[in-house]
Amino acid sequence: MARVLVLTGDAAESLEVMYPYQRLLEEGYEVDIAAPSKKKLHFVVHDFEEGYDTYTEKPGYSWPADLAFKDVDPSRYVAVVVPGGRAPEYIRNDPDFQRIVRHFFEADKPVAEICHAPLALAAAGVLGGRRTAAYPALAPDVAGAGAEFVDGAAVVDGLMVSARAWPDHPSWMRAFIEVLRAKAPASSGA
Repeated sequence: MARVLVLTGDAAESLEVMYPYQRLLEEGYEVDIAAPSKKKLHFVVHDFEEGYDTYTEKPGYSWPADLAFKDVDPSRYVAVVVPGGRAPEYIRNDPDFQRIVRHFFEADKPVAEICHAPLALAAAGVLGGRRTAAYPALAPDVAGAGAEFVDGAAVVDGLMVSARAWPDHPSWMRAFIEVLRAKAPASSGA
């Protein structure tokens, strides 16, 4: 059975980890979650409340990481998902995270990324020349990385599928599953 990797860490947006994780399992893929270390991760919930100029953050789900970045052999996986939240702000500095992400781009494998994930892709040097959605406040960061910011729910650039944030999940995952089915069906193995 084909395997998909989720790269995340503490303070990732709960929905942006759990929705693709469960959706990919439902589709028939095996899914592993990797983080800076193999431990119980603590996710957060970002929401929009009246009177705030930005989103708020509350504790979210906890979930175990299956393996640490240093132990990931990316050749075992047909695709990768990079959720948003605050995790991309620090996982982007991990050399093993960067190694893993570069593998998926160099091997021309499907990549799903959402919200603040472009921060991490930029640090890995793989965002330049691409079109990507992101949390809208990241438009200057996307441009600074040499990419084109697109304010859209499911932006497909080759095998990379991006979205702004968790409200885009249906469009984002629908587009990503379509790319996955074409490139690496769940029964294809890896």
